[in-house]
Amino acid sequence: RVILETVGVGQSELDIAESADTTVVVLVPESGDSIQAMKAGLMEVADVFVINKADRPGADRLAQELEVMLHMRLGEARPAAAGHHGVSLQGVGRAARNRAREDAPESGTWATPVLKSVANTGEGLDELVEILDRHAVYLEESGELLKRRHRRFIERTRAAVDRELKRLAWKVGGGEEMLAEALPGLESGRESPYSVAARIVRELGVRSEAKEGR
Repeated sequence: RVILETVGVGQSELDIAESADTTVVVLVPESGDSIQAMKAGLMEVADVFVINKADRPGADRLAQELEVMLHMRLGEARPAAAGHHGVSLQGVGRAARNRAREDAPESGTWATPVLKSVANTGEGLDELVEILDRHAVYLEESGELLKRRHRRFIERTRAAVDRELKRLAWKVGGGEEMLAEALPGLESGRESPYSVAARIVRELGVRSEAKEGR
């Protein structure tokens, strides 16, 4: 196994998550982490949530908040509401999600688990390893692993094409010179950035066709 560790939840970290087969999001029970997770888009990229330092106050509450948000995404429960005759919807939803995790390869779906750990003592690590193994089986048997890797190849190829086109436009195709020449027209309003960009792209196309002998 190869483990990639990031230090935050910025765009670069989310981009790194696209390179992994399984994404584990680690949170701590400080105030606001669940809201931060929702705002940062982590609800969409996480395959597993782990609340580390679970011996601190607030860990259980954070776990419940994450469970509720995950249930809401799946339409399974409402937040912080008691069920009929006082039965907790959080508990009912968690039981349903546990069953979904056990049946994941057969059902073709994966219910994102919320685990708790204490890294200093090793508490919860065995369960995490078990969940990671189960997720690997799910990815393989559901075909999701192949889909994710195909998406990865597509995005990497597109990024490579973008970089090469930029290099051709600015370094080879004379884009820098054309932009410098267009500055007076841009300043006076006779031209717009869009018209200048279109001219640079057209020039790049002419040069590319000439190189190919067309």
